[in-house]
Amino acid sequence: MLNRLFKTFFKIGMFTLGGGYAMIPIIENEVVDKNQWVSKEEFLDLIAIAQSCPGVFAINTSIFIGYKLKKMPGAICCALGTALPSFLIILAIAIFFHQFQDNPIVASIFRGIRPAVVALIAVPTFNLAKSAQLKWTTYWIPIAGALAIWALGVSPIIIILLAGLGGWLYGNLIKPTE
Repeated sequence: MLNRLFKTFFKIGMFTLGGGYAMIPIIENEVVDKNQWVSKEEFLDLIAIAQSCPGVFAINTSIFIGYKLKKMPGAICCALGTALPSFLIILAIAIFFHQFQDNPIVASIFRGIRPAVVALIAVPTFNLAKSAQLKWTTYWIPIAGALAIWALGVSPIIIILLAGLGGWLYGNLIKPTE
């Protein structure tokens, strides 16, 4: 099982274009749909927890899944499987970057990848919002958070803490009385 976890997350780690958020559909496909290691609801909870923890999102997610399945050895295998491909790719780029950094073809490729990365991040965001069964009355929360970060320079950490506190207050004080 540990070998299977490592291989699965190594394969996921090979497709980190756009970072951890772009990996959400790949992780979901492997972990929820294909291997059925966690349910859709558990996956949504893992995503929420991984986003609010310090560290790399994809690594956090893989650690939680590995720990759930095989405790500490599973967490280590999944984390290594997720991180190793990126490490090897960055190492190779660092070794050979000086040879192609001024190449116009390479510059064009990177310009072409940027819009695809935006789409890779946007699609799972909308899918997660749909899966979380957000209502029109709750859309103001992420919009207000994004505006506070962008326009007012509020720290994302403050936004996360306030959103967590608001969710706790709503769940423990407001919702029971409804």
